[in-house]
Formats: sequence, structure tokens, C-alpha cells
Amino acid sequence: MAKRLTLYIFIGLALGLLVGWAINAAMADGTAATQERLATIAGHFSVVSTLFLRLIKMIIAPLVFATLVSGIIHMADTSALGRIGGRALAWFIGASFISLLLGLVLVNIFKPGVGLELDLPTATGSTSLATADFSIAKFVTHLVPTSMFDAMANNEILQIVVLSLFVGVGITSLGSGGQRLAGLVEEMVAVMLKITEYVMRVAPIAVFAAVAAAVIERGVGIVVTFGYFIGVFYLGLALLWVVLLSAAWILLRANPIVLLRNIREPILLAFSTASSEAAFPRTLEALDRGGVPRRISSFVLPLGYSFNLDGSMMYMAFAIMFIAQAYGVEMDLWQQFTVLLILMVTSKGVAGVPRASLVVVAATLSFVNLPEAGLLLILAIDHFLDMGRTATNVVGNAVACTAVARWEGVLGVEEEPEPAALALEIETTPVSKV
Repeated sequence: MAKRLTLYIFIGLALGLLVGWAINAAMADGTAATQERLATIAGHFSVVSTLFLRLIKMIIAPLVFATLVSGIIHMADTSALGRIGGRALAWFIGASFISLLLGLVLVNIFKPGVGLELDLPTATGSTSLATADFSIAKFVTHLVPTSMFDAMANNEILQIVVLSLFVGVGITSLGSGGQRLAGLVEEMVAVMLKITEYVMRVAPIAVFAAVAAAVIERGVGIVVTFGYFIGVFYLGLALLWVVLLSAAWILLRANPIVLLRNIREPILLAFSTASSEAAFPRTLEALDRGGVPRRISSFVLPLGYSFNLDGSMMYMAFAIMFIAQAYGVEMDLWQQFTVLLILMVTSKGVAGVPRASLVVVAATLSFVNLPEAGLLLILAIDHFLDMGRTATNVVGNAVACTAVARWEGVLGVEEEPEPAALALEIETTPVSKV
């Protein structure tokens, strides 16, 4: 089933490119009226992909909550939570630093913003992006939900993680009294995975619609205009993949070919829809096939969605330096290192913000006295860049989960059921009798 779905997604991607190019080529004449008609047609196609993403958003919160609570219950030793969380955060920080550093090195070597033959937006121009005032205090207070229903309704992944930690630890502390609740959580996991299977059956159609809409409205000409910048950026992503997979091979003894084969479907899904949420359920299942215990992946993967956005980190470094080069602003090593440190902090916990990478870049530009209007240069191609960085985020999180599982000594190990789980099975057996 997984192989067929991957094939169908690839076919949907190819057909989307073909149909989008055909419609754009047949209608585009450079006039504003035609561009509006193209945007309207693209909007019709986007209805399908929007519905698919809404279906994904519908299952993300209960899926994250159920799998994470289930993983905590089966962890038995709740002190392991701190150890696993610490190891995950250590990997996230290291991967984020490498992503930013590699992006800064490449953009300084290839200088994609130098000699750009485009009319630069005026420094006072507006991008219409709501730039949040990032601060440590706001980030910390935002971790705790004001209501469990509010966190679920808004798909606030970090808040759902915090809520799940309390619920999981609470159920575990009840001992035998929490066995029925534990059973309900297990059943909820099974139900959400079954719903995920149903939703994924329409993924190829959604991929077709999403890609077609992007190409219809923007055309392939914009890719040619910014070809050098896009090429350098994707070269950087490719090198980042090599670094991450090499680390998995050298440090973790994890076969990178097998890892890529296991996660090929969520990678393709993330690339074609430019949505990390769309890839979450399939990434979870792919990690199961890769030997990562569910109690590890269900805890580390949601954290990675806020703390381990490797592709997005590289994009932010590229975007800021590209804008600086386009406006002829020289940034010394200390200024670039300052940008790196700022991005390390401000990029955390914004996964639920629409166009989060652009918002973080816009907020960071003011720190280094660069015009926010510079973002207008890359807004037209942001969707094509978002496809690559989203797929890279999936790879980075899969490697992170594999790393933590290896450090815990449970990668590829069939774990014995915990005593609590055995007791649960014995306890609930009479209930199932008619």
C-alpha cells in the first residue's frame, strides 16, 4: 500500500506540473486582468488541497495527544522522560546550528543576491506580514495552554505536548486505577491511525491540486528568473541531507539508504503539499518500520516540529543574507554570527504560525537594520522554496528520532510489554466477553 501511494503521489505531482504549466502558458499575457483570472482558476484548484490540509489538521491534535500519552504510559519509568527530552533537545540544537552555519557559508560563497537584475522594493515597502515581538518570556508562557480545548482547537503542538505530559504522567501515577484510561488511550491511537489511512487515500489528488494551483498562478517563468537563488538553496538542502544522513550512518550506525526508503512517502508528501502536518502521520508510521519504538517517536517527533526545523533554519539564513546582498549591505562575521544566534532563539515554537519562516525572517531583519520590504523579493517563489525546506524538516526529524532511539539502545529492538501493559491486558479481558 505504501509503495502504491508513493507512486500515486508522484503521478499527482507530475500531472499537477503539466496541467499548471499548460493553463498558465495558454492564458498568461502579462496583463493584470489575466493574472487575476489565473489567480481565480488557481483558487478553484486550491479548494481540493485546502480540504485535504483541513482533514490533516483535524487529526493532528488527537493523534499527537493519543500517541504521546500512550508512549508515556508504556515508558514505565517516567524519569526517562527527562533523559529522552534532554537528548532530543541536544540533537535539535546541534542540527539547527549546523543548518544555519551551512546556509551562511553557502550564501557567502555563491552570493545569489549580488548583481540581481530586478527592481528592488523600496525600503519602506510593506510585506503585510504580522511580525511578532519575540521574547523568551512570551515563548515560555506560551508553552502552557490556557485550556486543553484551546490547544487542541488551534493545533498548538508544543502546548499539546505539555498537556500530554501531564495526562500521561497522571495516568501512570494512578497505577492499576489508571488501567481503564490507558486502554481508552490505546483504542484512541488505533482509531486515529485508521482515520489517517482513510485521509491519505486522497493525498495524490490533493498533491495534484496544490502543485497545479502554484504553477497556474505563478508560472514556471518565476523559477527561471530566480533560478540561481533557487538552485543554490536546493544545493544547500542537498548538502544538509548528506550531513544529516552521514551523521546517522557514522554516529548511529543507521543505514541512510534504508532510512530514506522508509520515509520516502512522507518526504514526497511534505514536498508536494509544502505542509509538515500532512507528513506527520506517515512519518510516525515510517519510523515504526525503521525500528524506532512508538514511545520514542511519539515524544520526539512533536517536539521536532517546533525545535528541529532544519530546512527552515537554512532557509532563514539564506533569505536574510540574500536580502542583504541584494541591497548591497555588507555584513561582517560578527553580524552574521549574531543573526545565527538570533535565529536559534526566535525560530523555536513558531511551527503553528502561518508562513512561520517568513515571519521569523521579517522579525529578524530589524535586528540587523535590513529593510523588511526585502522579503517582497522572495515572496513570489516562497512556495517553491517551502516545498524543499518542508521535505528537509521531515528528514531532520526522522534522523533525530532515530538518534534518540539509538542513544536509548532501543533502535530496532523488540521491546517486551511493560508490566502495566500486561496488567491492562489481563484486566480488560473479562470486559470483552459478551
